[in-house]
Amino acid sequence: MQMMIGVIGGSGVYQIEGLDGAAWVTVETPWGAPSDQILTGRLNGVAMAFLPRHGRGHVHSPTSLPYRANIDALKRLGCTDVLAVSAVGSLREDLAPGDFVLVDQYIDRSFAREKSFFGPGCVAHVGLAHPTCSRLGRLAAEAARQAGARVHEGATYLVMEGPQFSTLAESRLYRQWGADVIGMTGMPEAKLAREAELCYASLAMVTDYDCWHPDHDAVDVAAVIATLTANAGHARGPRRPTTHWCCGRFPSDRRSPYTS
Repeated sequence: MQMMIGVIGGSGVYQIEGLDGAAWVTVETPWGAPSDQILTGRLNGVAMAFLPRHGRGHVHSPTSLPYRANIDALKRLGCTDVLAVSAVGSLREDLAPGDFVLVDQYIDRSFAREKSFFGPGCVAHVGLAHPTCSRLGRLAAEAARQAGARVHEGATYLVMEGPQFSTLAESRLYRQWGADVIGMTGMPEAKLAREAELCYASLAMVTDYDCWHPDHDAVDVAAVIATLTANAGHARGPRRPTTHWCCGRFPSDRRSPYTS
């Protein structure tokens, strides 16, 4: 199988620069339309597809995002590996605004989203103990460092429903649970990527300290946007990987909707 890299850009990341033969294409899926058209092209000879998670102009909220259509569209285009970029709040002192964090675990607290391709007529159980691809993650972290970013490897991402930010009590509770960062879009994206048999990694940009930090104000949207703007350059233009990678595959006794 030929490698094709899919990139899902979060808030503040709406394009990838430097693609040869770049073109926005429309992809139809059984799950409806994805968040936007998908930018396709080649970077250093490697096929790529870029999808702005919230759509150009930021038109989708975390709850209304068409998660299933997004993952399905990347799969249909031929993507084999998907790197997700997202904005998060920090629940740890050492994860400062402006830093990047390689996520490897999730606590899913979302509740108003369709979370699986499976259902009546096609039932399966999917292993998710390790929801991200470590090989892809290491390559992404290395590329981010080469671009000048400060990167932390290994973090648990608490996924809240949104669009509201946390209360102070919630923020303190999530820290007690051992969560490292908090955001609104990490799930069910990672779950769906696993069901679709896609290698998936998540590189998160820290924009704020949520509201738990005693020396910082509550989350301020203007400050978040300022940090996103400053960091967006590091998130664009991923480098060509030097090797192929592969994460855990679908259990052999369960069939994926994408298995012929």
